[in-house]
Amino acid sequence: MSISIGPVQSRNRVFLAPMSGVTDEAFRLIAHERGAGLVVSEMVASEELARARPDMVRRAQGRTKLSPFVIQLAGREAKWMAEGARLAQDLGADVIDINMGCPARQVTGGLSGSALMRDPDHALGLIEATVAAAQVPVTLKMRLGWDHGSLNAADIARRAESAGIQMITIHGRTRCMFYTGRADWNAIRAVREAIKIPLVANGDGETVADARAMLQASGADAVMFGRSTYGRPWWPGVVAHALDEGSGMAEPGLDEERDLVLWHQDETLRLYGADLGNKTFRKHWGWTLSRLELRGLLTPEEHATARATYLSTKDNAKVTSGIRRIYDTLLDARAVA
Repeated sequence: MSISIGPVQSRNRVFLAPMSGVTDEAFRLIAHERGAGLVVSEMVASEELARARPDMVRRAQGRTKLSPFVIQLAGREAKWMAEGARLAQDLGADVIDINMGCPARQVTGGLSGSALMRDPDHALGLIEATVAAAQVPVTLKMRLGWDHGSLNAADIARRAESAGIQMITIHGRTRCMFYTGRADWNAIRAVREAIKIPLVANGDGETVADARAMLQASGADAVMFGRSTYGRPWWPGVVAHALDEGSGMAEPGLDEERDLVLWHQDETLRLYGADLGNKTFRKHWGWTLSRLELRGLLTPEEHATARATYLSTKDNAKVTSGIRRIYDTLLDARAVA
């Protein structure tokens, strides 16, 4: 079941959330190839993109490998959001997403991200400038509000739809909650009742049952998974396949998972180079190791040994051999059993 974002069609209704420091081109590529309905770039600061800051340009890469290609922009000034939209189009964006949901202090302290929900009139000015500059669909991601005393997502969503926004994603927390407590999927329904454009529910989705519950509680058209994809970028496609059979891809076996992790390492090294790529990938490999323990495939002692051995080395070949050794040992044990 696809979602229409203006003329752009998602592949299904389980999306990968934009996450700074996580959903770089390498991570998104694997999620995309394994069946995610839509993948969104890390947050790209519009002014810094306009100034060609290398890390922001890198965050906006991926057009040749990802379709639809979505770039998320953040900013606090209309002129830079408009310029960012024009540059995003030049980089091949099929969809531009506006970030009004990031709760990080370094973002909200600069009056960007979810801080914009405290000043809806200013936020609408940024939305209007972005839509006016864009020739592709513009979407919006935000939270329920700044705090529980200002749950204004429905009102902002209504105004955003009138301004030309073509899809809205709501994380079911306020900014002041950060990532504590539980996302309130029921509270997202107020946004559903305020708009006619597609709505995406986000926050705490882990399983297929969660996806179904999120859709039911919120009335949303799609769900967006974030932290549950740590260490397994293929997960949105697995959920999509279970939710609407054939729309994503089945969960990989251990041999496929090994190859996906190795591919992730290769793509990360290609994107960042050997040194930064090593540091970046070891974070993802650490998450994968943690998931292997959670699944009962590694004992706590084996997990601890693997982390001590492979998450402190700068030798990429050693990390590669470790990935192969761990998965091949698991496969051999399964064959004997």
